[in-house]
Amino acid sequence: MLHTPGITDCSPAEVHYDASRIGVLHTLFQKLIDENKIQAAAYSVSRYGKTFMNGAIGPLSYREDRTDPLLPTTVHHIASITKAVTSVAIAKLVEDGLLRLDLPVGAFLEPFNVEPFNKIDIYSLLTHTSGLFPDCAGSMIPYHKSYWQLIGEYFDKYKPEDGELDWITAALSCGIDKPVGEEWQYCSFGFCILGEIIKKVTGISAEQYIEEQILQPLGMKDTMWEPTPELARRFIIRNERKEKQLHDLIHAIQPEEPPAEKLWENVSHTGGGLVSTTADLTRFANMLLGMGTLGDTRIVGRKAVEKLTTRTLYGTPDYCWGNNVKDRSYGIGLDMRRGPAFLYSEGTYFHEGAGACCMVIDPVEQLTAVWFVPFTDDNWYAEALFNVTNVIWSGLM
Repeated sequence: MLHTPGITDCSPAEVHYDASRIGVLHTLFQKLIDENKIQAAAYSVSRYGKTFMNGAIGPLSYREDRTDPLLPTTVHHIASITKAVTSVAIAKLVEDGLLRLDLPVGAFLEPFNVEPFNKIDIYSLLTHTSGLFPDCAGSMIPYHKSYWQLIGEYFDKYKPEDGELDWITAALSCGIDKPVGEEWQYCSFGFCILGEIIKKVTGISAEQYIEEQILQPLGMKDTMWEPTPELARRFIIRNERKEKQLHDLIHAIQPEEPPAEKLWENVSHTGGGLVSTTADLTRFANMLLGMGTLGDTRIVGRKAVEKLTTRTLYGTPDYCWGNNVKDRSYGIGLDMRRGPAFLYSEGTYFHEGAGACCMVIDPVEQLTAVWFVPFTDDNWYAEALFNVTNVIWSGLM
């Protein structure tokens, strides 16, 4: 087993955790590596604000001829865990009186100010109940064009003489899928729109707002939208394409991009654009566990965190991606799934990221867990997420 330990604040015993369960976690990760389901694994677990478990297992690169180990400090894309950060940004603006969750999106973005989009509000975007098409709808609906495909087609045809960019209207040309509030349907495009709202009310990009108001105050130095050359040297190497991108970034090689590709810079990346490490995400998780405060740093107030992390959906069905759930449990921007699959406490909240990664926060046990399990293909393996959660929670004494 290729295991690299990371820095911890205390021993497992000091936070009443059975250290023998760490070996069980390592065994599970190695099993998933041996089965070629994940390339490697990195993890950080804390209790009462103290990290007692931190490490990485497996190789840094997808190439079999490279023996460099994955490190606890290795940088990964965190995909949809970005949405948890975006939700906190929205909560900050609510606290500052610039937003309310019940306000219609059309009050800020004109393309939403017509039927049927004018019934969509900020709350429904945060809870995935806006009625907008879910991610990967094209796999279920013949001839469907995703929001991203429509934006790409608009950028391909756009010329500066056409006037101001209006990619939102182009995206919305596919309409909506359901009435607002009828179903839970996971929609990353909705969080992209939340980023546009942040931009509208702050006068700066959502990415800059999040950097200045959340990431920098929390000391999350390894978390950003575009990795620096220094971070690129610590990035996991998932495939040949990513390997080349990292090489070019490290060596300051500017690849030629078509004009249409550059236009994507105008689209908020608040649905899944951040990169980070397990240690940095543990800081963010412990801020939420601390009801908006980490040490002497206040990000949001207690009532805002209570609002985000209290179950808000009841009786809302989830048929997304083949599910058949009659009552989807969800907070505001944070998942609160229940059921026989999980050992964590009532009131636990979390967010997953595609490809995959996970951040789980259990207020009852004062436990946070972050782990990255990069899949070797486009499949989704529940055991790399759900089973890992149960092994981690099994060590609580």
